[in-house]
Amino acid sequence: MLENELRAILSANLKRYRNYRKFTQEEMAEKMEISIPFLSDVENGRKWVSPATLVKLADVLGVEPHELFKPQQNFSPAMKITLDKWSEEIIDSVTKTVKNIQKHYISEKKSKN
Repeated sequence: MLENELRAILSANLKRYRNYRKFTQEEMAEKMEISIPFLSDVENGRKWVSPATLVKLADVLGVEPHELFKPQQNFSPAMKITLDKWSEEIIDSVTKTVKNIQKHYISEKKSKN
């Protein structure tokens, strides 16, 4: 694995974990006692971190340091199509159910009046 690939993985994981924790870059930098521009540079693969900073990053994000270097699994195009179709089917099903509930509620309300 090349250094730029490793930086890209670290960058993507930092952003993902930071967003998952709902930290802004400003909040994250403050918790780590580093500058916002430095955090931005690390998240964009322009700067590297020391081992001590890596441990601090992981601690603030609530993960083990090695988790920050795990590549994300990408779905194959076929899997994406299947997941998209499944999502559409669920949305359609929920929409139909809500409409049926509304129809039943309106019908019940009319019959009581």
